[in-house]
Amino acid sequence: MRKQPSIHWATAINVRPITQAPIAVANGDGEDPPPELRFELPPFPGTLITVRSVPVRPRSNAPATVTPENNGEKIGTTVIAPQLTPQESAVAQQQANQSLGIAEKNLESVRGKKLNSTQSDLISKITGFIKDAREAAKIADWGRACSMAKKAQVLSEELAGSL
Repeated sequence: MRKQPSIHWATAINVRPITQAPIAVANGDGEDPPPELRFELPPFPGTLITVRSVPVRPRSNAPATVTPENNGEKIGTTVIAPQLTPQESAVAQQQANQSLGIAEKNLESVRGKKLNSTQSDLISKITGFIKDAREAAKIADWGRACSMAKKAQVLSEELAGSL
């Protein structure tokens, strides 16, 4: 059972607290003075050691400005690509062209149809991969061209299957 309060809340406003009179000290001093505290800090080390939990981010040079002469192309960029034998290059070129053809055929079959946001996002990714594959083919980087064309083909087949 619940215990009833000794003072009813309706009359609680009428209650006033009783303050205690200060206690007189026999010798008249009052209180002891507070102790004097001194903070002693250790000497500051000459160098600070930083501890990193992640590797340092590489710093890059300022980006090249776009002028009419370079048309936004990066000056002095190096491309690291595996060296392919002429036979491997020919096979990669054939596969890239075949994958690009399939991807473009699948994109053509989708034109004019009503698409949701996921499907339209897939189309933008496919066109980006096709563009990258064509750029790689222009510089005869058939390994990268084949890889980008294959990605475009796989995504286009997924898009065609979702319709």
